[in-house]
Amino acid sequence: MARTIVDIHVIQTVPPSNLNRDDNGSPKTAVYGGRRRARVSSQAWKRATRNAFDELLDPSELGVRTKQVVELLAEEITRQDTALADRAAELAEAVLLAAGIKIVAPRKKGAANESQFLLFLSARQITGLAELAVEAGQAEGKPAIDKATARARADREHSVDVALFGRMVADATDLNVDAACQVAHALSVHAVETEYDYFTAVDDHKDKDDEEDAGAGMIGTVEFNSSTLYRYATIDVDRLRDNLGDDAATTRAVEAFTRAFVASMPTGKQNTFANRTLPDAVLIVARRTQPINLVGAFEEAVENTAGRIATAIAKLVGHARELHTAFDEQPVAAWVFGVGDKIAPLTGLAQRTTFEPAITALGALVGERLGQ
Repeated sequence: MARTIVDIHVIQTVPPSNLNRDDNGSPKTAVYGGRRRARVSSQAWKRATRNAFDELLDPSELGVRTKQVVELLAEEITRQDTALADRAAELAEAVLLAAGIKIVAPRKKGAANESQFLLFLSARQITGLAELAVEAGQAEGKPAIDKATARARADREHSVDVALFGRMVADATDLNVDAACQVAHALSVHAVETEYDYFTAVDDHKDKDDEEDAGAGMIGTVEFNSSTLYRYATIDVDRLRDNLGDDAATTRAVEAFTRAFVASMPTGKQNTFANRTLPDAVLIVARRTQPINLVGAFEEAVENTAGRIATAIAKLVGHARELHTAFDEQPVAAWVFGVGDKIAPLTGLAQRTTFEPAITALGALVGERLGQ
């Protein structure tokens, strides 16, 4: 089978915002090329992408990441056999222990026991483990659950999100799933400085009382920056196919991830800044060799002049051409879409189209190459 890698490059401008905060509430940053840049962590954008899957995929194709897996399994056991409701938690723990998952007491008093670490299970895996527990509960005597069967139920029929983002099970490493996608930390193409918004909140009742003072009910500051970001993600289609075990599901997963990654945004401080935007330019490249992050285009920061988006696009195109020439790189196919004439330079690298046709063409290419 021919190897297939899908690279997604995004240039996106965000107005004053605080998309992703550090432990002090400040917008995350990083030094790159000797300059301080705005940064949005890969975890933040992966979470936004996963949340968008709810609108793009059937619930049966998705998973749940939780410590409260005993409660989750008990609910499914009860749904499958209401007669086992009183023993559902006990059976859930038994099947999890058989699968090699450690169970610990909850921090919250009165809550159900939970897994020691966050556990990422597909909807089908939850159903399968619950079926095994129900079979054991319906049999006479103490529930007996075969360990090999329980582990197999927890390691088959992976959901799209588990297959894409991977799974680490610290106490049962044979249940680990290697991620089929990688998401880079988004970086501004230019240097940034954090700014501060000093705000006051008025006490409405006090404000209407002539005998009260005119002081605010609350004062504070919110940190923010504004930036033009370079975002990048890549999908190893072959790894994804190995994880899912089905060509059609793999194609759907590639299409859903691409849609979600391009159009999603982290929601940090969104009510404060109303900062939701769509990308200025998107370049999708299918390769047969390896993923290629084009962030090197911005090692020298774009200066704060008019036309930052156009300059960033020009630098991206120039860097991509030089890399392709130097390393004899020949993409399988590429598509570009975005806003206005600013993306015109990208048409030298890719076919210009719009969002949905690009996704459709990508899905068709993935399906064709998987068939080979």
